[in-house]
Amino acid sequence: MSRSNEIDPHESPRALFAFELRRHRTSAHLTQRQLAQRIGFSESMVAMVESMKRVPTERFAQLCDEALGLDGAMARLFMATKWQTAPEYFRPWLEEEQDATGLRSWEPNLIPGLLQTEPYAREMFATAPGITTEEVEERLAGLMRRQSILNRDKPPMIGIVMDEAVLHRRIGGAEVMRAQLQFMLEVAQHPKVTLQIVPYEAEAHCGLIGGFIIAEKNGAPYAAYADAQPVGRTLDDREVITQLAARYDVIRAEALPFKQSVKLIKEVVNQRDW
Repeated sequence: MSRSNEIDPHESPRALFAFELRRHRTSAHLTQRQLAQRIGFSESMVAMVESMKRVPTERFAQLCDEALGLDGAMARLFMATKWQTAPEYFRPWLEEEQDATGLRSWEPNLIPGLLQTEPYAREMFATAPGITTEEVEERLAGLMRRQSILNRDKPPMIGIVMDEAVLHRRIGGAEVMRAQLQFMLEVAQHPKVTLQIVPYEAEAHCGLIGGFIIAEKNGAPYAAYADAQPVGRTLDDREVITQLAARYDVIRAEALPFKQSVKLIKEVVNQRDW
């Protein structure tokens, strides 16, 4: 029996990729050589990916999708393999986030991960008790891969609402914070991104309890991630997601419009005495 036949798809994201590649290839009645010819890779490369002896590349996954007539299935599985260095509790959300056509995020305490610069994120990752320098760098690399969602040909619509306190909480020193806020202003120019700030004048509101992010497909929310201690959790319960969506709408109603929010961020960058 070949190694590919023995692969347990539940073992890891990479094992699932190998298992599904073989399944889709055999369903299409293609040999490894025939698939290799269609995608422009060697037969040995296809065989080694299916037996987990070689790591697939993103281009390999994309070409397999085209050759097998799949709607991005292998590309999504490839992205899942890239999350193996992420904390286990966060991996389910990373996979959901990649599939979303829309993301709605609320953050009362920190710059959201999709907007964090490397120095800012490094400072935050390093606060985890017992974390090693190597683990910090692995998580940082994962975050940068996560942010690549903004550079896709068809990125999701992203709406991010933050409390004004986020702009003033000093993380990593003056230069780190200044560069972080300037980066946010750059991202705000992206045609698929909307940033809004809930000002201090809003006083008490339901969003102060904690942050969350909602994933949507074609305007319908289907998954969410909620912050918690010691770890957050990915949610798929429709009733809970509906409640979070309602909270997001209430919080957003307290926020400044986009242009005023951008103006406020600029004012903090220019006037704040760090």
